[in-house]
Amino acid sequence: MNRIRFPLLANRMARGGMAFVAAVFALVATGVFAQQLAEGKQYLRLKNPQPVESGKKIEVIEFFSYACPHCGELEPALQSWLKNAPADIQFKRVPVMFQPRWEGLAKVYYTLEALGEESKLSPDVFTAIHGKGANLGSDQEFFDWAASKGLDRKKVEDMYKSFAMSGKVNRARQLAGAYSIQSVPTIIVDGKFVTASDKVGSHAMMPAALDALVALARAERPKS
Repeated sequence: MNRIRFPLLANRMARGGMAFVAAVFALVATGVFAQQLAEGKQYLRLKNPQPVESGKKIEVIEFFSYACPHCGELEPALQSWLKNAPADIQFKRVPVMFQPRWEGLAKVYYTLEALGEESKLSPDVFTAIHGKGANLGSDQEFFDWAASKGLDRKKVEDMYKSFAMSGKVNRARQLAGAYSIQSVPTIIVDGKFVTASDKVGSHAMMPAALDALVALARAERPKS
C-alpha cells in the first residue's frame, strides 16, 4: 500500500508538539481540497468579470440577507475563516433585496456597519429573526431591538434614515445586478469566481474553498 510520508514529522512532534501536527494536517486537507475544486462544479468563472474595489487586495464579497436562514448557518464558518484570512484579502458583505421587505434588513446591515457594530451584532440579528421571530425589517422594531442591545437609539435612527443610506442600498442593488445574483449566500472572489455552500458540499467546507479560490485569484493577478 502506498503511503504519504512526512520524513520530519517525528522530530517535529518531539520539538513542537501536537500544534505542528494539526497545522500539517490542516495544510494537507486544504491542499487536497484545492486540487479537487473543479471549475463548473465547486465554482464558476464569470464570463464577464467585474471590476473590484479593493486595489491590490483580493476582494471577497458575500452576497447575503438577514432574511436567509442559510446565511445565518454559514456565519460561524465564515467568521472562523475571517479570523485567519490572509493580509491581502479585503472582505465585504452586500445585502441582497429579492423582495421589498428585505430592503429594511439591508438598512439594518448598513446601519450596524456604519456604527461599528456589525461584526458583533450580526449573529444576534440572525438569532432574533430566525430563532425568536422578530421582524427587524420593520424600522421601529429594529430601533427598539438596537436600543435593547445598548445602542443609542437616536444614532441608529439617524443613520437608518440618512441620505447616505439610500446610496448604500442603491449600490447594493447595482452590485447584485452586475453579478446576476440569484440566490444567497453567494460568494464572489476577486470579481470572477462564484461559489456557494451547496457547490462546495457544506458550510463547513467553505473556508477551504475560499482559501483555494483566493490562491487561484492571487496566481492569476498580474505580477507587480
